[in-house]
Amino acid sequence: MIFDYNFKNYNFRIIFYMLALSTLGVLVVGSASGMDRGTVMKQIVGVVVALIACVIVSLIDYHKYFKFSSLIYLGCVGLLVAVHLLGKNTKGATRWLKIGSIQIQPSEFVKIGLIVILSWFLAKNQERINKPSVLGTAALLCAVPLGLVYMQPNLSTTIVIAFTLICIVYAAGLSYKWILGVMAAGIPLTALCLYLALFDMVPFLKKYQAQRILAKIFHSDSQYADLNRQQDNSIMAIGSGQLNGKGLFNNTLSSVKNGNFLSEEQTDFIFAVIGEELGFIRCVIVILIYALLVYECIFIASRAKDTAGKLICTGMASLLAFQSFANIAVATGIFPNTGLPLPFISSGISSLLSMFIGMGIVLNIGLQRKSSNH
Repeated sequence: MIFDYNFKNYNFRIIFYMLALSTLGVLVVGSASGMDRGTVMKQIVGVVVALIACVIVSLIDYHKYFKFSSLIYLGCVGLLVAVHLLGKNTKGATRWLKIGSIQIQPSEFVKIGLIVILSWFLAKNQERINKPSVLGTAALLCAVPLGLVYMQPNLSTTIVIAFTLICIVYAAGLSYKWILGVMAAGIPLTALCLYLALFDMVPFLKKYQAQRILAKIFHSDSQYADLNRQQDNSIMAIGSGQLNGKGLFNNTLSSVKNGNFLSEEQTDFIFAVIGEELGFIRCVIVILIYALLVYECIFIASRAKDTAGKLICTGMASLLAFQSFANIAVATGIFPNTGLPLPFISSGISSLLSMFIGMGIVLNIGLQRKSSNH
């Protein structure tokens, strides 16, 4: 019962940080869309619905989800299969399901579902975590939904989910023998794949995906100029904002955004709008808020009353940290060009709702944490 919780342990800082980022998201999405009323209202409604969902989820004992672990897993796989059968194709990718007037991106919710499922499975098998049978079963559980996400095609989300799940496995107590073994095989294989990409011979990479990776490595090569243009314009926008930015909703002719030089400025390259309009100082503040959110997840993980709770918090910290870093790394030219939303800020209800729900579970784990005198 919710009345059994000690609400002194409710982490209102997490709510504050999420609302700060979401409020910024509404403002920047508004600016990026040219103050399109429909887009702004959709984002505001998304924040309100997501916050309500987060509060409700934060009051539900997270152990209840484990009773329905099979259903959650089948639901994740079922949604991804439905995307392939009934999904809406946009710009050559099929990643969305349309239900009435609502469009959802199931892979965003699958991220949270897999964090819960894998945490439950590894906690249940904690004593045998390094046995091949346990790791093999965990790998198989993850491989099916990951394969379905990859086939959409959505390589960037596949990488984010895989990274998150690997962090959970590591936190569960994976032996360094396994880690060193994977590194020994993985590093030369990665090098081989990069070499084969030069000849478009990597079987699991589509041509445009390989080209984007090569464009990052051989940035100065003129044959990749078109592929690098999005990121070059993004870097130009961020740099033009200097310390304090040009101001939200500005309509100056010198604006990179207003000149339509930015693409996907409401989602994948929204950090470029933040950089141009709000400047370097506020970019640093945004990154700091993400770091504080990740810290809160790790802090709650350290105080969780059981392994499953610790692993869920670790998973959410990893997801938030890596996806935020990846989006900003693309906008600043550190990573190859790929499409990922900036958590809590980018336009898109699915991403917003899934992140709030995931953090709601973290808040519930914090409510049930070990007392400090144990």
